[in-house]
Amino acid sequence: QVQLVESGGGLVQAGGSLRLSCAASGHTFSNYAMGWFRQAPGKEREFVANINRSGLNTVYADSVKGRFTISRDNAKDTVYLQMKSLKPEDTAVYYCAAASGVWGTTPFPYHYNYWGQGTQVTVSS
Repeated sequence: QVQLVESGGGLVQAGGSLRLSCAASGHTFSNYAMGWFRQAPGKEREFVANINRSGLNTVYADSVKGRFTISRDNAKDTVYLQMKSLKPEDTAVYYCAAASGVWGTTPFPYHYNYWGQGTQVTVSS
């Protein structure tokens, strides 16, 4: 069982930056590909970014490419999402997730075994 705890969300003005963190515990962190997803009110959960076990490969949704950066520190059992040039449409609850059966990267929620509780990001215009 893997426990995931997100932090770093908050209220920011458009054009601002935030860094989300997701601390993992309960299992060997480097055995999991990690992803960030988000869900806005009235919308389905959507893929944001993914990083493979080693941290060498990343994938981003087109909507965040060039503005968001996913990274991981396997020594600290933590994955990060650096968000820059934030837009009001980035407002959502952001979730981190862990996938045990994936060696590369994947944008599909059904590949992820464990999910955090989410952290709210609100971008004001």
